[in-house]
Amino acid sequence: MHAKTDGLHYRMTPATWGLLALLGLIWGGSFFFARIAIQHVPALTLVLLRVALAALALHIYVFGRHDIYREFKARWPQFLLLGLINNAIPHTLIFFGQTQIGAGLAAILNATTPVWTVLIANVLTHDEKLSLAKIAGCLLGLAGTAVLIGPSALPGLQSGEGIPLWALLFPVIAAISYGFAATYGKRFRGLAAPVSAAGQLTASTLIMLPLALAIDTPWRLPTPPITSVVAVLALALISTAYGYILFFRIMSRAGATNTSLVTLLVPPSAVLLGYLFLGETLEPTDIAGMLLIAAGLVVLDGRILPSRRP
Repeated sequence: MHAKTDGLHYRMTPATWGLLALLGLIWGGSFFFARIAIQHVPALTLVLLRVALAALALHIYVFGRHDIYREFKARWPQFLLLGLINNAIPHTLIFFGQTQIGAGLAAILNATTPVWTVLIANVLTHDEKLSLAKIAGCLLGLAGTAVLIGPSALPGLQSGEGIPLWALLFPVIAAISYGFAATYGKRFRGLAAPVSAAGQLTASTLIMLPLALAIDTPWRLPTPPITSVVAVLALALISTAYGYILFFRIMSRAGATNTSLVTLLVPPSAVLLGYLFLGETLEPTDIAGMLLIAAGLVVLDGRILPSRRP
């Protein structure tokens, strides 16, 4: 399989497929690690720890390779906005949602990001307008989201208390925030990708630091168990810092279109980890919703159903 991007042909070699599968597992693991950590670490503090530790790791990674601090000085307002909509807001919403829902369901809901990205780009850009395939993919993705949220939105149709509606909506709103970030992030195309990552994570740290200190007062919290400490470190260093580095490596080898296929791999990874280690299960409606979202992403990708050429 190959894609043509910017005049170049990118091929998915077995090694690249292996890296893509690893990235899907790592990013699926972010929901798994967050589900463990959020039991003992407040959401705002968890976001702060995630972005701050990842930013530190990326600063070490890029130190001496790029004129990183010159870029920070020149672009700090842009980094602040990107850090807000690509890290601070969505991470906070997802972590609050995960106080009530499992890793797998959170990942499935957040997998609607490409759908929202297409819709937002259609409104805010001039070069990414909706096509029939994109419309079909968006409708399938939104239908999957409706299937997932529907039972909670109609509590009279289910027994027991069920999942609060806000806990299901928060990952979806986070996906919308990611969609805005993906559209806004196009202005960073001329910047080295690790610098963009380090810049937005540094900005996110500056945003989250006063919020976490003022609201969570983390110095008053009891010491979390070792499992939560390990989960926080894994979330920051593996799922975030190393995940970005791996993402950029795949992008350079396979191109943006092929790399975007990782979106299909994250929810199954999170579901599998939640099932194996957290005892999570999915309802039939959850599975149906995931299949609809996956079908929508495949249609959006455009290679399963390629457009006809004259």
